[in-house]
Amino acid sequence: MELDDRQLRALLDAAPDAIVAADADGVIVYVNAQAERLFGYGRAQMIGQGVEMLLPERSRAAHPAYRRTFATAPRSRPMGSGLDLRARRGDGTEFPVEISLSPLTTDRGLLVSSAIRDVSDRHAMLEALRSARAEADRANRAKSAFLAAASHDLRQPLQTLTLLNEALHQLPADPRAGTAIATQAQALASMSQLVTSLLDVSKLESGAIVPDIHDFSVRSVFGSVRAAFEEQARSKGLEFVVEDCEEVVRSDRNLLVQVLQNLVGNAIRYTRSGVVRLRCLHEDAGVRLEVLDTGIGIPAQQHQAIFEEFFQLNDAPGQAREGFGLGLAIVRRIAVLLSLSVEVDSAPGRGSRFAITVPRGAAPGEPHARERAVRPGGVQRSRILVIDDDPTVARATRLLLELEGHEAEWLAGVDDWRRWVATGAEPPDLIIAEVRLRSQFSGLDAIREIRGAIRREVPALLVTGDTSQRTADAAQACSRCELLSKPVVPEVFLEWVNRMLRSS
Repeated sequence: MELDDRQLRALLDAAPDAIVAADADGVIVYVNAQAERLFGYGRAQMIGQGVEMLLPERSRAAHPAYRRTFATAPRSRPMGSGLDLRARRGDGTEFPVEISLSPLTTDRGLLVSSAIRDVSDRHAMLEALRSARAEADRANRAKSAFLAAASHDLRQPLQTLTLLNEALHQLPADPRAGTAIATQAQALASMSQLVTSLLDVSKLESGAIVPDIHDFSVRSVFGSVRAAFEEQARSKGLEFVVEDCEEVVRSDRNLLVQVLQNLVGNAIRYTRSGVVRLRCLHEDAGVRLEVLDTGIGIPAQQHQAIFEEFFQLNDAPGQAREGFGLGLAIVRRIAVLLSLSVEVDSAPGRGSRFAITVPRGAAPGEPHARERAVRPGGVQRSRILVIDDDPTVARATRLLLELEGHEAEWLAGVDDWRRWVATGAEPPDLIIAEVRLRSQFSGLDAIREIRGAIRREVPALLVTGDTSQRTADAAQACSRCELLSKPVVPEVFLEWVNRMLRSS
């Protein structure tokens, strides 16, 4: 059955897109009803005219060359793929279009049929999406900036209170005051843990943390975890075993340390007696890091729930719960960020095993400062410079150091440390500095100037409330520097002070 012209016209008029056919010279020979509605011209106004009448004026001069190029190798294809094509209506308004070209061989020679679709709605939707994304990015940047400021400003007073509490604990006092001080210490520890965990969760949610992937030894990671929990495990009567590990892995060292610290902290919390063990296993897929304990165990139906925010195991009826149920939620988020999986093997009464497999590193990285050998023997009375422009933190730090038998001098800012350098004072044995100061200079600037003046690379302990990645990177680039995040437990702080002094 053949279609006559009337039937063919009716069929083309029913097409969803505007159709315009032109000859080899670009003269319009046919338009359908959709083309009339789209461009605002009648058929009589378009047929016999050059197809350039449907283009913006700025595009008309170049169009004949495009037509000739198509005529040399005619084939069905989209026009101007990847380009922002525009058409022009009879009233002069422009709109974005998609155009599909199809060659037609007829008795009159080559005709080019153009199916034209108005994509204004799609462009508007894409523009709305771009605008929404830009707004979301702006909000994320603002949130990241707020979190960095909040992290520092919240951790500073907590550090002051924690250090002062430890100082009070060392001073002679009425037994009743001792009880109050011990209770205060517990409250401060809980407050510090909650603030730190909430800030960590917020930073992970906002995308403010960008992993720094590099090669490093597992021994350096295990050393950090051992230093953080040895005393806590000992005070609870637990054996804390950290096995030696010669492996090198490739990941973000700081985030991996945080994962293992959260797992070990949970293991100690839920283990009444026995052992908490940290070990590594060599596997084809990578290096398997495991935290094992002889604790209360976890029912199988709760193996997924423990990674939700604020979920806590019901340790024992009538016993106050420890923590806030955020540690494993942070572990899960970091694992996703690092593309690691966390395995759980646990049952009530037989303890727990948490494991992560980390990609093996291709070559050892630079030795971490904590792996350097320390000089045997005890730490003598030492000269320590404390650089912090928050008077309450500086005074509390100095008081605690003096109670430990050290000589501590406080330098509040650039004028103080430059004045100190100018006096030619005896070089210090250790510098303790806050990275973020309320000026254009930082604690790292102070360390560089003091080291340069005394021509000696004095070890430096950076105890800071600034938890940004930029600060972590700057600290890592600082030779013989160690970074601790406020609030830091006094025992851990003093342990690092003594360790840095022994290495000087």
